[in-house]
Order: sequence, then structure tokens, then C-alpha cells
Amino acid sequence: MRVVIAGGGNVGTYIAGELHRAGHEVLIVEVDPRRVEQARSAGEPAGVAWLQADACEISELVRAEPGRADVVVAVTGDDEDNLVISLLAKQEFGVPRVVARVNNPSNEWLFNESWGVDLSVSTPHLLTALVEEALTVGSLVRLLSFAGGRVRLSEVTLADVSPACGKEIVDLDLPRDSTVVAVLRQDHVVVPRGDTTLYAGDEVVVLVTDESEAQVRQVLIGA
Repeated sequence: MRVVIAGGGNVGTYIAGELHRAGHEVLIVEVDPRRVEQARSAGEPAGVAWLQADACEISELVRAEPGRADVVVAVTGDDEDNLVISLLAKQEFGVPRVVARVNNPSNEWLFNESWGVDLSVSTPHLLTALVEEALTVGSLVRLLSFAGGRVRLSEVTLADVSPACGKEIVDLDLPRDSTVVAVLRQDHVVVPRGDTTLYAGDEVVVLVTDESEAQVRQVLIGA
């Protein structure tokens, strides 16, 4: 898989290194020539190519050949830049998958399909969700949003009184536009199947939509 990452700061560099180690072809596009020279001289991250260019300008972004990319990731420290990069990647180059970083949580509503964003990641919101997940049993906690927030990856730790306890997934009567993605049980990941039985204490990760969230909450929590 070929990945183009716009933004050569700490976040972009770390992501690039991880993806390269996973066997992907990665290119970092960074506007600051000093940052590019420093990274090239240090060979960081190992095996990752750098391009000095302004990814917000179509005449410069084209040098990164985003049309050959499977994914473009916009992780600069500026939300406006990330939106522009996402829009160019999707509309001008037809990139199949565009991921964008949200720096200011109040701007998250902008990061949707209209701006070419397939998946937005807001670190403050993600941290809040993780804290809630750590402190809460019996509540549906949103982890990630897709499709402009209409589809969400959520998690719930089943309480003893959950109506789902002791039932197989096939018998839960979940809405058609929702699905159980994973079950975390005693530090192990259980790949969910129709005959997988849920128990109190299970951490259930589920994909839901706006329309199905209330029913999923009723099925897994009972309220």
C-alpha cells in the first residue's frame, strides 16, 4: 500500500515510521525545507521518503503523485491546511481513502465528505472517550467517527444487569446497520461470530449509525 502523509511533525513522522515497518511505501510531504533537510540527514524515519512541498498547493502536491496513493493522511498542525489537503486529494486526485487530523475539537464538524475526509481523528475527543471507557461500565462510549459522524465505532463494558449477558450475538436482535466488531475478554480479543456468547465484563466494540445507536444501546445496556 502506498501512503502519502502531509505534515512532517512528530505525528506524521511517527505514523510514517510505523507504516513503513508494517511494509508499506510511505512518502512524507513537508513544507518546511529545514525540517526536510534535518530528517534526511538523520535518516528518520528509516526507509521513508521525504518531499519538500506545500501540500495545500495543487501544483506542488502533484509532485507527491497522490493519484498513485491508496491513502492520503493530512496531519499538519493547522486544521485549515488539513481540510484543503483532504479536498485536493479526494477531488483532484481521486484518492480512495483520506484521513485527517483535527487539532481543534470545535472544528470537527467540518471534517466530513464535503471536504473529502473519509475518517477524521480528534485527539482530545479520542482521549476523552478512552478516559470514559476506563471509568465507565454499562455506558456506550464513542471511540471514532466516520462518514461525517454518521457512523461511529463505539464500546461498552457489559454490566451484570446487561440484557446481552448470556446471549449469543445472533440472538441479540441488533439492527441491520450495526455490527459487533470485536469482544475484549480478560485481555484477549475474541473475534465475534454468530454463536459467540457475551458475558458480564466483556468489552464489546460495535459499529453503529445515527439510526441504530438507540436500539444498540437498548440491546447491550437495557436503557
